[in-house]
Amino acid sequence: MKRGDFMASNFYKVLVVDDDVEICNMIEMFLIKEKFQVVKAYDGEDALKKFLEEAPDIVILDLMLPKMDGYDVCREIKKISQVPIIMLTAKGETFDKVLGLRLGADDYIVKPFDPEELIARIRAVLRRTNPNKYNEGEKIVFPSLMIDMDDFSIKVNDKTMNLPKKEMELLYFLASNPNKLFTREQLIEQIWGYDFVGETRTVDVHIKRLREKLKSVEDKYEIKTVWGVGYKFEVKKSV
Repeated sequence: MKRGDFMASNFYKVLVVDDDVEICNMIEMFLIKEKFQVVKAYDGEDALKKFLEEAPDIVILDLMLPKMDGYDVCREIKKISQVPIIMLTAKGETFDKVLGLRLGADDYIVKPFDPEELIARIRAVLRRTNPNKYNEGEKIVFPSLMIDMDDFSIKVNDKTMNLPKKEMELLYFLASNPNKLFTREQLIEQIWGYDFVGETRTVDVHIKRLREKLKSVEDKYEIKTVWGVGYKFEVKKSV
């Protein structure tokens, strides 16, 4: 079974800012594959210039940049715009979450990273910050199961059910990454944001509700618990 077919929005423009040309090109390749438009900048000053010229929907921003660092770029952008920002940090760099939050960063990811994880985080941030636009045309289609972000509904064996927003976002994220394991902390960051102050048990409650709604197709799909680790959307081999 291949990854569920879903349509990424063609309307999103991503500004990718990193002084490493290879990293910029790698991110661009994956974003274009997912139907995003891409603008690149290699230093802080050019990032602000491109931001004003191109009006991106989201910014992927490296922390360590020439001419102006990522913190300063984030600060300047947030003075004039609410466009979401995902900060990139190299392994071993100190990233102050509190400072990032104060400056307005919406998420962060550590290098080296899985490109699919970055795409998933971009989708999650866009859903949180601009749900009306992002939901246009967003569907995942499996046999006997369709997840439609346009109206927060799922169709299970031709029966349509509307889901609460967070349940829908959680199911959509897991189903977008079939058979991939996520910890509760990762799911909290993806769906609720890394500034969430509640308990990780929140994830368990939402998973329990989703399982009830998917009960009639549990022979094909299962939100599986990996004890002591987290959850994954498991697609059975028979599908």
